[in-house]
Order: sequence, then C-alpha cells, then structure tokens
Amino acid sequence: MKKRLLATLLSSAMVISLLAGCGGGAASGGSDAGAAASDDGGSAAAASDDGGSAAAASDDGGAADDGGEVAAGDIVDFTFFGGMPGTEINSGNNEIQDLIAQKTGVRLKETWLTGQTVSEAIGSIIASGTYPDLIDGGDGCQDLYNEGVLVAWDEYLESGKYPNLTNYYTPAEWDQFRQDDGHIYWCNVFQNTKGEPTGTTHNDEAFWVQARVLAWDNYPTIKTLDQYFDLLERYAAANPTVKDANGNDMDVIPYTCLCDDWRYFCIENAPQFLDGYPNDGSVIVDFDGKDPTIVDYNTTETAKKYFKKLNEEYAKGIVDKDFGTQKYDDYIAKLSNGNVLGMCDQYWDFMQINDSFRNTGLENEAATSFLLV
Repeated sequence: MKKRLLATLLSSAMVISLLAGCGGGAASGGSDAGAAASDDGGSAAAASDDGGSAAAASDDGGAADDGGEVAAGDIVDFTFFGGMPGTEINSGNNEIQDLIAQKTGVRLKETWLTGQTVSEAIGSIIASGTYPDLIDGGDGCQDLYNEGVLVAWDEYLESGKYPNLTNYYTPAEWDQFRQDDGHIYWCNVFQNTKGEPTGTTHNDEAFWVQARVLAWDNYPTIKTLDQYFDLLERYAAANPTVKDANGNDMDVIPYTCLCDDWRYFCIENAPQFLDGYPNDGSVIVDFDGKDPTIVDYNTTETAKKYFKKLNEEYAKGIVDKDFGTQKYDDYIAKLSNGNVLGMCDQYWDFMQINDSFRNTGLENEAATSFLLV
C-alpha cells in the first residue's frame, strides 16, 4: 500500500504559509485524494492510510472566518517530515501551534532529521512504506518521485482557487519544476521572499564568534576576514583554555569548519557572501551589464584569497585540525562544549546550541554574526 504525499522544498518557517500548495492522499482501492489550503491558510482533507478521509474542509469552510476559531474537534492533524535538523513541538502545549490550529483548522505534527543524511532518511521512509502527509525530501525528492508516492500540484496551480501559490512563481519558472511526466511535485522557496523581510534574527550564513570574545576586545568593529581571524588569534593567545561545565580546563578551538555531506557549504560558499552577493545556490548571478551572467564563485579572486587565508590559519593551528573528518554530530558536540570561538555557518544549522546556552544562563558563549566584506 502506498500513501500519496506532498513533497515540498521548504524552509521550516514557510511550511504553514505554503500549505496552499500541499495535498495528501492515500490509495487503497480508491482514488487519490488531494489537500489544498485556502488563501488564508485553511486546508482540505488528506486521506488516511486505510483509504478513509482523515477530515474534510471545503474551500469556504475549512478555516475560521476572520476573527473566529475552528472547534477543537474539527482541527485536522497533518504529519510533516523536514529534511533538516529541527526541534519538534508536538507536546500539545505550544501556544503558537494551538493558535495556528484554531485559526486555520490545521495542526502540523513534525519530525525532523536526526542522525542521518536527508538521503538516508528518505531511503528509510521509502523502505518502511509509512509516509507523512507532507515532506521536505531535499536530495531524496527524486527517489520519492520514482516511487510514485507524491501528489502532483498541477490542479491546485491551475484551478485559480489558490492565487498565492500560483503567483509564487511565473509560469515559465513553474515549468522548471516539471518532472519527466510533465507534472510538478515540489518547488524550492529558498530565496523567493515575497514582501519585506520581518525577521529580527539573522537566520542565514555568516562568520560567527562567541559573544565573550567580542566583550574581551571591547566589541570591536569587524569588517574583513583578516580582522575576524586577527580577533580569534589574539583571544586564543590570551585565553588558551576555557572551563567546561564541571570546571575543568578545555583547550579553545579558535575556528572550526563543517564540510560533512551536503553541509560542505559551510566551508565552500563563503566567497559569494564575501563578494556581497545573495545565496543564489551554487553560483553568483551577476546582474551588472545588459544580460545577467553566471559566475562560479569558487573561481573568483575573493575565493582564492579566502581559501589561502584558511590554509594560513590552519598552518598556524587556528583552524580545527579535525575539520575535514568531523561529522555533523561531532561539530554540534564541539559547539555545545563552549570552546569553539568561531565558524562560518547558516544560523539554522546550529541555532539549537545558542538556544541551549541562553536557556542555561551562558549567553556569553552564544555566537554572534559578522557580515564580512
């Protein structure tokens, strides 16, 4: 028995707002059942594994009217797997999750990546035959497509009922997501920001440093990579050890890098940011001139200077000697020890460590970002 599910390539912050593109259904002698959200976030039904309907919401009756609430017995529970690390909030005691459920009629039960690569996790899901309603398949989306377990989005895109979804890309851009059967099963919302950003935390890539390092140097202005590493070098020379949770000395690691599996971006894509470009994937898109041009950021003069600098810092003993072999779990364990002074990473890749430091009164060991030039 195969359950039809929705594939998404979504950041965790976008999951709820893009339920408009998501539908789940199951086949057990019956037809596929799709789910699509109304423009204000309501959701239609996803079929259960036994072919029955888990719940149903019409286009005009799934979500509460403005200012109203959906009755507890009418809230639909959807399951979601995210192909990245995250924190589950499935305790039933989260007020924001409850508020979303009351307003939209949908509660999302989350499962996140733990101890596996996304490809390994998707392989395990396929082998089990038990699928969530919604899925961020990452590198494993093609495997899910090949298994025939994904729901096509075409009817939702073409129906005219979900303009927020349809207008998320132009028709030509949507065509780029079509698979060889002519249908669309997922989209990538990375860097497709609509409206003004409202976030108050830098959730993206940066060169990070512990807050106590900044305090030690009277909060200096850091604008270049040379200034950044100079700060790390001087602090490590003056403070070669720090105390662990038990009061024992630990050697500081001035700078570590992560290049495990798909997270190699932590070491590899810094040149595009150092040159002032946004994250357009594996390339720089240069809009100077009459026509946009594509540049491999690993071949720029900035990239040469960046990798030369890393090499020099490694030779000095500033860069973690084990950076090339450590796994993600090793990296997270090092950060949680509090003796890593700096690194380059996306905030969402290690934010749980900062949260842990703050929740235990260790704000000085939390990391602060620098956007270097």
